[in-house]
Amino acid sequence: MSIAYDLSPARSRAETLERLDAIARLLDSAVRVPGTQVRVGADALLNVIPGIGTVVAKGISAYLVWEARRHGAPALMVCRMAGRVGIDLAISAVPVVGWFGDAFYRANLKNIDELRRHLRSVDGAPPSPFAGRG
Repeated sequence: MSIAYDLSPARSRAETLERLDAIARLLDSAVRVPGTQVRVGADALLNVIPGIGTVVAKGISAYLVWEARRHGAPALMVCRMAGRVGIDLAISAVPVVGWFGDAFYRANLKNIDELRRHLRSVDGAPPSPFAGRG
């Protein structure tokens, strides 16, 4: 018995965006702080672990940028995305203050939103009404 898989580019792209969006949400806004409307993610939580936590969080952020490039994002867009990760790294590098900065600067969600808009324009689809949820 063989299983047939639908590996069409549109399906693959949609599944990839769904996966990348889930990773970005996990990093930037997975949990609501009780009693507030503020959401934080694994990025802020990982940065509580000095050095290693920041490296892990930014490594995952770099993976999102790498996936964007792999899916045809233009070089200028990849540079903007990497720049956001760099800003996030600079914020995260400041002890204690960086934890609060990570709660409000959502580089990963911004990067995935930009990638989504780009891919929709390449595919000729109208902009999604759900873009920019982060």
